[in-house]
Amino acid sequence: MAPYETDDVSGAAHDEDRPSARRKAARYAVPVAVVGVAAITIGLVPALAASGDPDLPKITAQQLIEKIAKSDVQQLSGTVRFSADLGLPNLGGLEGGLASGMAKGDGDGSSADPQSKLTELVSGTHTLRVAEDGPDKQKLSLLESGSEYSLIHDGKDVWGYDSKSNDVYHSTDADSGKQHRAEPPATPKDFADEALKSVDDTTSVTVDGTERVAGRDAYKLLITPKQSGTTVGAISIAVDAKTGMPLKFTLTPKSGGAAVLDAGFTQVSFSAPGASAFDFTPPKGAKVTEGKREHKAPRHEAGKPGGRLAQGMEGAKVLGKGWTSIATFDTGSKGGLPTGSKAGDLGGFLGSLGDQVSGSFGKGTVFSTRLVNALITDDGKVYAGAVTKEALVKAADEGK
Repeated sequence: MAPYETDDVSGAAHDEDRPSARRKAARYAVPVAVVGVAAITIGLVPALAASGDPDLPKITAQQLIEKIAKSDVQQLSGTVRFSADLGLPNLGGLEGGLASGMAKGDGDGSSADPQSKLTELVSGTHTLRVAEDGPDKQKLSLLESGSEYSLIHDGKDVWGYDSKSNDVYHSTDADSGKQHRAEPPATPKDFADEALKSVDDTTSVTVDGTERVAGRDAYKLLITPKQSGTTVGAISIAVDAKTGMPLKFTLTPKSGGAAVLDAGFTQVSFSAPGASAFDFTPPKGAKVTEGKREHKAPRHEAGKPGGRLAQGMEGAKVLGKGWTSIATFDTGSKGGLPTGSKAGDLGGFLGSLGDQVSGSFGKGTVFSTRLVNALITDDGKVYAGAVTKEALVKAADEGK
């Protein structure tokens, strides 16, 4: 049933799962401002469950956001089904190699380097197994056909192991006082945390009924951008009714069709995993690569789409606000896409994948996915965001 929005605030008291002080700030970076956002932004009347859905106590969107923020799940194990459909062109496997090269971290090309392994989650459907026992022990395993990749955080040690190549990646936390999570963003909670950082006066948040996820009762939180010009249609988060932990995250594009990103538990337990789950010793004959995990990203509004894109881009800045924010930077390379004999046919090949555009800024090429679009101008500037092609051209015109 469609939710209603009103200015009336329910006076229901907060009920359960208050976090300890040591976990509250470290685990959930949901801004305090999110909880107190104006009533015009957050639907405050609880939605009714549809027929066949769990019959749960009424809750408002503001209360449900607070419940997520208060959640203090420290022990769990389970299986996550992860699907991504960005609409990337089929390059016969070439896109994976290009992405791996771009994402190369400190692992010197090791197939066990987690930064390189991230590229495999860009498209397709994957099965992940996750386990956690407090802030210092996490494990994520990517199950593949006949092989497995595992990323393990045990104390200060971070291990990555690719059974297919028998490669091992190892690093230690440079700062013993910094909490470090082993897994890359892959679970419903990871994505929900980021989505909630984007909640502001450019966003509508409502409760959209209830559902069952991994055998557990859950509320559905619906996040919808109010701004025109964004490619984001809506974000749905299934929140465990008992613990407040996100169990499923689904992002659908404004263009419609299948979800761009869908990550949900198919099985979950909140009991402590066995201690052996986090034990790791490099197998005999394995190649071990030592790496560093010091990340000094520029300061940006990480919660905003444009701000997240700007992270890690040297000299990048963010234009606009909310869901239509755009990351921009100057490559310093004039002439747009690479051309000439040294570049071979790369420039023409890349150009064939994009749309040629022009404006008062000059000329350029827009590369599009179902979510993120990027404009590369002929004078070497880049504009990227979860926005339409027209929004990128407008930003380039205004920034000429």
